[in-house]
Amino acid sequence: MSDGADYFAKLLGRAAMEVWGDMPRDIQEALFEAAMKGRDTEREDLARVLHERHPRTLHPARPG
Repeated sequence: MSDGADYFAKLLGRAAMEVWGDMPRDIQEALFEAAMKGRDTEREDLARVLHERHPRTLHPARPG
């Protein structure tokens, strides 16, 4: 990414984190999966950060 694109990606990422708790679950999951693509070792860390910032986003497990 160019420097300009990196800058706007960071702004968009910060904005997403700010409104995370207001987003529908399917949007949260899509953004989370896109952010974690190829970063399996960081999944738990990002989930923890998001849940600490927005405790109401803790969802029960999906029915099997």
